[in-house]
Amino acid sequence: MQSGGCTNVLNSSLVGIIDEASQSGAFDHVYGASLGLEGFFEDQVIDVSNVPRQTLNRIASAPGAALGSTRRRLTEDDLPVVFDRLADRNISHWFIAGGNDSAATGHTLTVESKARGYDLTVINIPKTIDNDIVMTDHCPGYGSAARFVALATMGAGRDAESMRTAAPITIIEVMGRDAGWLAASAILAKQDERDAPHVICVPEVPVVEDIFLEQMEDAYRRYGFAVAVVSENARGLNGVLGGKQDPNLVDDFGHEYYDGPARYLAGLIGKSLGVRARYEKPGTIQRSMMSTTSRSDSQEAEMAGRAAVKAALNGEAGVMVTLARAPGPGYSCGTGLAPLELVGGKVRLMPTEYLDPDSGNISQEFIKYLKPLVGRLPRLARFE
Repeated sequence: MQSGGCTNVLNSSLVGIIDEASQSGAFDHVYGASLGLEGFFEDQVIDVSNVPRQTLNRIASAPGAALGSTRRRLTEDDLPVVFDRLADRNISHWFIAGGNDSAATGHTLTVESKARGYDLTVINIPKTIDNDIVMTDHCPGYGSAARFVALATMGAGRDAESMRTAAPITIIEVMGRDAGWLAASAILAKQDERDAPHVICVPEVPVVEDIFLEQMEDAYRRYGFAVAVVSENARGLNGVLGGKQDPNLVDDFGHEYYDGPARYLAGLIGKSLGVRARYEKPGTIQRSMMSTTSRSDSQEAEMAGRAAVKAALNGEAGVMVTLARAPGPGYSCGTGLAPLELVGGKVRLMPTEYLDPDSGNISQEFIKYLKPLVGRLPRLARFE
């Protein structure tokens, strides 16, 4: 089952599960739940046991969710239907690729199966561009989205620099409901002092509007342009930026969604400096732009899917696969396991050593953490 927001590499994990399970010889059938829980309730499943290798390869490199995804929350009333469906098809193992909320779903299924005496092994595979799942070094999907943000910031910065007499200010709003991992990745665009981004705003550090304006004005006076990257849920000292307290939407899991801060901040800086300030809100292309897929992200996503099947066949249950960075100067990544009860519903914020709120920027420690996940970026030049 695939659940939650899609990523560039969500299908790499799916193909890792399918291929590893099919090749193991341990299962009579491998099924995919169409549209997650919603399809499963309606018994809309796809037999993926004998999909041709060429098709799997093409699916693995496709963005989105090949099975279809959902944000439907599992409720207590759903449980009888779930276990009836499992019994109808004699399903013994359930692999869930998803984020924090999906881990909570996996834990509920594990606990409930024991209570009902149903033999069910549940293994979760982490997935989110937000990179906010606990107990894993990073999350499949994050490296590719971070690469998009870095490249988009690099491009928007050069555009603002080029158009500095007409539109010198740009505010880019990126995803990140609770944590600033994705906004912070824009720092890789900064190859010398004048490069964007000049300010980064993350949910972990409240935005002080006067300080934000000072930082943006300082960059504008120095370089003739200024670019800020802000998380969609960056907050002020008194809550939502702009003063709006009622969310536009509250989803099944209780997550609140507001008008993003980019428009408000662009208006603020435009009035302050008396210049045109653009705001950009890329939306779902952050997680679906195929040309920005990180090679390591794709490989590790598939590795996580395969590791889930191997763990299940080794007798593990009620766990999530984790990505574990090996110590040492070089970069290599393996897998581990974490109990779902310690993962579900929890959020991993950026640690303080990665943040430098005084400068409006991000620390060198974070840059060292991030670079291997994103891959090599182009080096740009200017006429001197």
